[in-house]
Amino acid sequence: MAEFIPVGSFDIVIFGGTGDLAQRKLLPALYHRWADGQIPEDCRIVGISRSEMDDKGFRAFAFEACEEATPDALNKSEWKKFEKHLHYVAMDATQSDADWSALKQHLKLSDDRPLVFYLAVTPKIYVPICEALGAAGLNTPSARVVLEKPIGTDLASAHAINAGVGAVFKEECIYRIDHYLGKETVQNLMVLRFANSLFEPLWNRTAIDHIQITVAEHYGVGDRAGYYDGSGALRDMVQNHLLQLLCLIAMEPPNSINGDAIRTEKIKVLEALRPITAERAKRNTVRAQYKAGAVKGEPVPGYLEELGQDSSTETFVAIKAAIDNWRWARVPFYLRTGKRMKDRHSEIVVQFRETPHSMFGDAGTQSNRLVINVQPDEGVRLYLQIKEPGPGGLRIKSLPLNLAYADNFLVRYPDAYERLLMDVVRGNLSLFMRREEVEAAWKWVDGLLEAWEQAEVPMESYQAGLEDGPVEARLMLRRDERDWWEA
Repeated sequence: MAEFIPVGSFDIVIFGGTGDLAQRKLLPALYHRWADGQIPEDCRIVGISRSEMDDKGFRAFAFEACEEATPDALNKSEWKKFEKHLHYVAMDATQSDADWSALKQHLKLSDDRPLVFYLAVTPKIYVPICEALGAAGLNTPSARVVLEKPIGTDLASAHAINAGVGAVFKEECIYRIDHYLGKETVQNLMVLRFANSLFEPLWNRTAIDHIQITVAEHYGVGDRAGYYDGSGALRDMVQNHLLQLLCLIAMEPPNSINGDAIRTEKIKVLEALRPITAERAKRNTVRAQYKAGAVKGEPVPGYLEELGQDSSTETFVAIKAAIDNWRWARVPFYLRTGKRMKDRHSEIVVQFRETPHSMFGDAGTQSNRLVINVQPDEGVRLYLQIKEPGPGGLRIKSLPLNLAYADNFLVRYPDAYERLLMDVVRGNLSLFMRREEVEAAWKWVDGLLEAWEQAEVPMESYQAGLEDGPVEARLMLRRDERDWWEA
């Protein structure tokens, strides 16, 4: 059974309090932490938006959001207690003449009471909001600011955001959030590697043949088409989610679980990523768009039809990456992500090398494989070779030792945002990105974007809902005599 340890008293201010992120994730996350007894009685949750609304209207908005996000019926008595902590202030925080007095009356300003500012808004206004907070005297010693991804659209814009926010808040007060790092299985990567003597001696080029990281989504861009067309799969998913997973898989053992110790090792991985030149881009990358297809038997339009115009933005990308250091020399990392794939799944596959000699003749053996399911069915499977029971000769089968979270933990465990919000309150930076980490990732991605342009890498296509990306992505692995893992 999971144990939920209460946090200390705090206040949280959500800029974009009536927006999509607050509705789908932040307000339900705070309610669930309240219902599990983690949030104390004297906390305040303040939503800020330009929408004209009062506390009553905001509480009704939050109730609908939490009811939608709660699998079982909402506990009405708990909700009545929780909603008393919800407040709302209508204002445009980017305006220099904004009146902050209405917000201040809801807060208990103190040098030791955490004050969390969550910027659930477009990154374009991160700096203006932080400058306004500084001018209003709200960047107190206990204040913390949470930045949602994407932080910029390239290295230059990321640097500008980091510099602007950093002029108001110290680095140790800035929490750059990537919700993938809050998922239970992603956090379990460090425990799996560094708390089990079975794995760490094998976690290198001598025992591992290659590693695959897949983040597949079954839905299309929908009403996000306008935003998505300005980013694409590389900026939207690879620059943050996939590179963060790669860092956790590939990093050296940190000296401790201290936030800076972990983040320092992740930065070393990003700095060791081999740049992808124009020549390598042709052979080691694939980009594609989904075309019309079907999902669960229902026809769906292609990306260009959803967008309503021509576009060269990719909805799928596959990359053969390399890390130039001692541990991972000559071990390829295959990354892929795409929309409108056959199903929704995120997984990491660690493929071990074949045994040096097979003594079993025609019975044959397969290599060991560690499959880490990030979503939707979180768990870990280690594939081992065993003899099939029964007479009639020796037959060998590959079967998994299965650690499925749903089978082994009999309680609802917090989702990513629930855990990460509580870590912000506690001041735990280990699951958040440091400034150099964000900029190192953008530097590598910018290089790849430039290589695509120089090499004129073609835009491939795949059928929505019917294929896990274009055939060219499979051919990229086939050239190395490998295949994408399929359960």
